[in-house]
Amino acid sequence: MSISDLYSTGKHKQEIGHFASVVKIAETDGIISEGEQLLLDRAAKKLNISEEEYQLILKNPEKYPINAPVSYDERIERLYRLTRMIFADEDVAKEEVGILRKIAVALHFSTENAEKVCDEAIHLVLNDNDLDDFTAAIKKVNAN
Repeated sequence: MSISDLYSTGKHKQEIGHFASVVKIAETDGIISEGEQLLLDRAAKKLNISEEEYQLILKNPEKYPINAPVSYDERIERLYRLTRMIFADEDVAKEEVGILRKIAVALHFSTENAEKVCDEAIHLVLNDNDLDDFTAAIKKVNAN
């Protein structure tokens, strides 16, 4: 096995873990809405999740750990996607925000700052900011 195979496998594990996080948020209220389904489908395609993996993750998203990317920008992008999922069904549940905060900590945002980062992320997505604006704003809020 070459080094590139190992990297690819590690990267795919990160993608699977991220997709499982997205599924956890989508399933919080017990129903996957049409908007959530569309975002799940787009996320699966972007993350190279096969149909078989998709079905396995839907059955048990808790089985897949969050493997945070090393890159700070990639971690912010994951936070962006997860925050967008919260709004996919146009009904933000308290439980979804709680899960988002836990995932933010797993993405290596500090425990002390996760609430502030997630509140800002929600505000940014609610106001329809794109990924570039979202990234710049999260970096400001998360500056130590």
